[in-house]
Amino acid sequence: MRWGNRPVWVRRTAVVYVVGFLEGAGAHGYFLVTGGLHAYSYAPVLLQLLFHALLLLDPLVALLIIRARPGGPLLAAGVMLADAVGNWSVAWSGVMTHPAAFLRPVGLLPITLFGIFVLLTAIPLHRALSSAEQFRHRESQNHLAPHPDAPPRL
Repeated sequence: MRWGNRPVWVRRTAVVYVVGFLEGAGAHGYFLVTGGLHAYSYAPVLLQLLFHALLLLDPLVALLIIRARPGGPLLAAGVMLADAVGNWSVAWSGVMTHPAAFLRPVGLLPITLFGIFVLLTAIPLHRALSSAEQFRHRESQNHLAPHPDAPPRL
């Protein structure tokens, strides 16, 4: 049972995760191509490393969600928390000076909204994927068990 038999909310939430994380990977890839290794030179070194690591972490989260792995939503929550906190820490003084400048469809606003969405849905999505994983594990165990009418093995 990959996706077909899952509740609609699980499938829709997974689609939002995959689109959001692939968009994030694309953005970080674009910044790396256009700005090189110093694309995030405005940020402290640890945040620069985080933002570069997101080029790998974002597609990893998308892959885990596509493969319906229960750890995917939990990794997604950690990645988005780190990403949002990093972006807010870099932009904080600008937000305090000109808050309306950040009310646009790119940058801090969509990162924040997507981060809130991921943080609110990570546990329910994890549970939904975990229950299906346990069901799949039990099904595979049933296939390995001998038939009740089969003669005993020697």
